[in-house]
Amino acid sequence: MRGRVEAPHSNRRDLRNLRKLSTYLWEYRGRVILALACLVIAKLMVVAVPLLLKEIVNTLDAGTADTATNTGSSVLLVSLGLVAAYGLLRLGNSFFKELRDALFAKVRYRAMHRLSTSVLTHLHSLSLSYHLERRTGSVSKDLSRSTSSLSSIVNLLVFNIVPTIAEFLLVAAILLGGYGWHYTLVVVLTVVVYILFTLKFSGWRMQFRHEMNRFDSLANGQAVDSLLNYETVKYFNNERLEQSAYNQHLSDWADAGVKSQVTMSMLNFGQAALVAVGVTIIMMLAANDVANGTITLGDIVLINALMLQLFVPLNLLGVVYRGLQYALADMDLVIKLLELNPEIQDKPDAVDLDVKNARVEFDNVRFAYLSERPILKGVSFTVEPGKKVAVVGPSGSGKSTLSRLLFRFYDVDEGSIRVDGVDVRDCTQSSLRQVLGVVPQDTVMFNDTIRYNLAYAKSDATDEEVHAAAKAANLDKFIESLPQGYDTMVGERGLKLSGGEKQRMAIARVILKNPAIIVFDEATSSLDTQSEQTILEGLNAAAKIATSLVIAHRLSTITDADEILVLDAGEVVERGTHDELLQKLGLYASLWALQQRANKDKEVDE
Repeated sequence: MRGRVEAPHSNRRDLRNLRKLSTYLWEYRGRVILALACLVIAKLMVVAVPLLLKEIVNTLDAGTADTATNTGSSVLLVSLGLVAAYGLLRLGNSFFKELRDALFAKVRYRAMHRLSTSVLTHLHSLSLSYHLERRTGSVSKDLSRSTSSLSSIVNLLVFNIVPTIAEFLLVAAILLGGYGWHYTLVVVLTVVVYILFTLKFSGWRMQFRHEMNRFDSLANGQAVDSLLNYETVKYFNNERLEQSAYNQHLSDWADAGVKSQVTMSMLNFGQAALVAVGVTIIMMLAANDVANGTITLGDIVLINALMLQLFVPLNLLGVVYRGLQYALADMDLVIKLLELNPEIQDKPDAVDLDVKNARVEFDNVRFAYLSERPILKGVSFTVEPGKKVAVVGPSGSGKSTLSRLLFRFYDVDEGSIRVDGVDVRDCTQSSLRQVLGVVPQDTVMFNDTIRYNLAYAKSDATDEEVHAAAKAANLDKFIESLPQGYDTMVGERGLKLSGGEKQRMAIARVILKNPAIIVFDEATSSLDTQSEQTILEGLNAAAKIATSLVIAHRLSTITDADEILVLDAGEVVERGTHDELLQKLGLYASLWALQQRANKDKEVDE
């Protein structure tokens, strides 16, 4: 189970994250500048509306006093002109606001595109150990929530916070310049107290949001994990166990959600109370000045309009701030992910591997996944070009680890692995894996067609090449018997195919790739005896010039190997050909006898 607690991050880290995000936006700096210019123009028009409203009220007030004279008619014409200007300002504000959104759309979506691509690329670059330790559901949930948060951060900063700050400064300047410092002081004090209250209270209640995120990830991880292991759940009749664990995580999530909502209501009421007090004091000052004749009726309309325009977005600032905090908390996950360094990295001077002979050497290789539990203890052997070397041994002896080390999913602790004399740590991982092919023990397919999965080894393969590979793997008759043939969907992880069919698919894939070195990691463990030899003959014929390392469980498949290594507890305890090892009457002969006896028992049962 995933038990990571999302601790509140510091403001310094938030700023650092925002600086990193800005690099994704700055690629379109021209659009950013134009969008900000539209924002400024729109805000100037918004603030100009109350000023114009003041003039309309004062003009109409003067016109009311002069309705019996010619002056009244001229005042009415002026008032109509001002009303027309008022409408144009409203229209202009809407135009520049929408233009700002249109200009910034490409910036926002391209930034999300680049970030999502960067995250997926980085996930592919991380070492196998990272992916083995993480739960697929939790990673996908964090990834989805984190990448979408970029859009939220951009929207909140550019379209809410910055415009509100700009409007506040403009309103403060108008009040200070036209009505005295006491109006400005009340507005500034109200805004400052409001912001401090919002920051403090929101910071305290963020713990409940973090808890919601944690339990949400746990629940999602539990659900995905149970569905990926659907058959195992059914085998052990553990539906209720999985549902109980999922239900508990959702129950904890709901409790945290209730606390989050209650504290949000408390915050909203506190913010509304502060705004109400501030507006009331401002209007009392304005009413007093109107009564004393210091300001006009139009002025009080102006002040009221300014307060409404300022405090309406300010009232939403609490929601905006909370949204920004949530988005920053989510974004922190993806930033931390991007900061993870792959354990296995190419050296700065790494060269591209150019294989001529395909000679593989394991020289005194020592390795342990955990320091206290060594897996390989000084393993040495050589696979000569075009030869077939098999590795056998009891479970846990370290056989499959050889494959992982050759592909450089891990680095050896001591010793070296060389291909054509080049240490695999001195060449690029891409060029190394380009010359390697594998038929794994557990073949996982993409949820796509048979054609797509076969051609995955060679994306530019023709249909003829795909069909030839399928035939060599004794798969062609099976595919042709399907109603949709090569266009048949294999299901998620290839669940619509049997174990033997999936392994034939893997064999066909490696035939299509035609690498210089092939690793068979218990590749025939799911094949029936009848088709086993046929498949291996076809594979050997197609890859006869390849160097082969066979990690075998079924000893009958490696009797023709040029050399067989017997691994036990991480050490090579025997080596030789099949006949030589039988004559030694050692571990290999014991394993052979056990498998022969098991085969006979199976034949009797059948």
